[in-house]
Amino acid sequence: MMDILYRYLLIVLACIAMLAGIQVPNLVDQYEKRVDAHLREVTINLKPFQDIANKYTGGSLDQLIELHRKSGEKAFQDEGNAIETMVKRKLRFEADLAAMQASLPVKVFRIAFSGDREMIDETLMQYTYAVPLNQDALLAGAAAAAIILVLTELLLAVARYVSGAVMLRIRNRSAQ
Repeated sequence: MMDILYRYLLIVLACIAMLAGIQVPNLVDQYEKRVDAHLREVTINLKPFQDIANKYTGGSLDQLIELHRKSGEKAFQDEGNAIETMVKRKLRFEADLAAMQASLPVKVFRIAFSGDREMIDETLMQYTYAVPLNQDALLAGAAAAAIILVLTELLLAVARYVSGAVMLRIRNRSAQ
């Protein structure tokens, strides 16, 4: 009876791990789309300032920002800070998208360990579950299932070893 329950437990764990693993490429895709959308938005918002920079500072937004900061008017100084914030945001999104031009495992590692926190939080908050049936999703699902099953087997083997060692000590003490 325990063998049957054990097998069903492994099947259930494998199914859960596979479904979770299938979500990985979908999460990466949604993250990339979100970064791209924010990049497009900030690019559109910067366009009027870029046009002004093209006209008066040879296209340099940095020089335009400095002109604003050197202005005697507080409103223009604050506007310079706002433009700089947009420029930094655009550069951040461009760098993030450029770094995502890699294989799926590299993308996952990048998002997990150095992804844009704001974009990760937005993606997770508005994440839509899907079961894509493409090669990346199937491979990620199979890998997740295999990892969970191997870890489960190792954990149970350690538990059996420890319980066997404890039982042996108990028997040895009671025999003395």
